[in-house]
Amino acid sequence: MSTARHRGRARPGRHRARPPTRRLATSATHPAVKDAMWRRSEIRADLNTPPADLISLSYVLGELPAAVRDPVVRRLAGRATTVAVVEPGTPAGHARVLAARDQLIGLGMRVAAPCPHAASCPLAGEDGCHFSARLPRTGLHRRLKSAELGFEDEKFSYVIATSASAIPATSRVLRHPRTRKGLVTLTLCADGLREENVSKRHGDLYRAARSVTWGDPWL
Repeated sequence: MSTARHRGRARPGRHRARPPTRRLATSATHPAVKDAMWRRSEIRADLNTPPADLISLSYVLGELPAAVRDPVVRRLAGRATTVAVVEPGTPAGHARVLAARDQLIGLGMRVAAPCPHAASCPLAGEDGCHFSARLPRTGLHRRLKSAELGFEDEKFSYVIATSASAIPATSRVLRHPRTRKGLVTLTLCADGLREENVSKRHGDLYRAARSVTWGDPWL
């Protein structure tokens, strides 16, 4: 995996603070992340980036003018084996992810996640397909948001597409599983939306359903 780093000159007498992603990368165990090069550049239609195994656009498309989004996705898709697009888990964020998904499929890439298919999204035009990750809040973060809890649940939508071989999940869990005594109900995306009831009589499948979480692949 290749990324690039741009080195700028700090002002005399001041230390340049490292962005949070770079601080995290220095503590990573995988050499592809730990030894990555970082380069600062403006994201625009003629963005010049070196070839890479993976290019991620995380919370970027929503910050770009609408006319620039398609050219940026097209250009980056031509430079990477795999492209990951992540946007906020809102209807607008999901719509941007769907537009990128359609474009990547049109460019000949295969959807690796989260979708188990390349057909139209059954959640388009509704609340959108999104997932959730629990993130810790620092003391500063809590003060800025006037929050009391030491964590927040960040909702996000995403798509990962690749030109490499990829076997998508058979189905994916779209909501928190609903559990009752001896029964787990899963909301799944497969070739469409469906609900699956897994009861205690299903044995190992029931035990798997008890441990599955929102966003996980399902059998």
